[in-house]
Amino acid sequence: MHPNLTITLLTAVLSLSLASSAMAGPRDDLLAQYASAAKAADPAVTGFSAARGKALFLQAFTGGKPDTPTCASCHGHDPRAPGRTPTGKTIEPMAVSVSPARYTDPVKVEKWFKRNCTEVMGRECSAREKGDWLSFMASQ
Repeated sequence: MHPNLTITLLTAVLSLSLASSAMAGPRDDLLAQYASAAKAADPAVTGFSAARGKALFLQAFTGGKPDTPTCASCHGHDPRAPGRTPTGKTIEPMAVSVSPARYTDPVKVEKWFKRNCTEVMGRECSAREKGDWLSFMASQ
């Protein structure tokens, strides 16, 4: 292959790669961070699963607060519908299709994961659990 053609092709590939990285949104950036952390914690992790995220959303836990044994306790069984806290405060829908700005501020996402995982599960969520949750909510 001619050297100038090789340089031109490499430049084009690099440009496309950088352009697609720049177009990735905050949610994609969070998922990438969680994927890296999940893989570091467990090399067998191969990706996130919306199905595992849904199971996590509906699973009953005994380690957290008794009045919030599941995520659905407050968020409801349909993430596209509003939820309600035990005190009666309305929670906007969790599904990305209904609340497209959800999960775009990493500081807020981490704040709510820490608070809600601790209240429901009695511990912080793992990176894999966070990635599965976001995958489920993005699929809704």
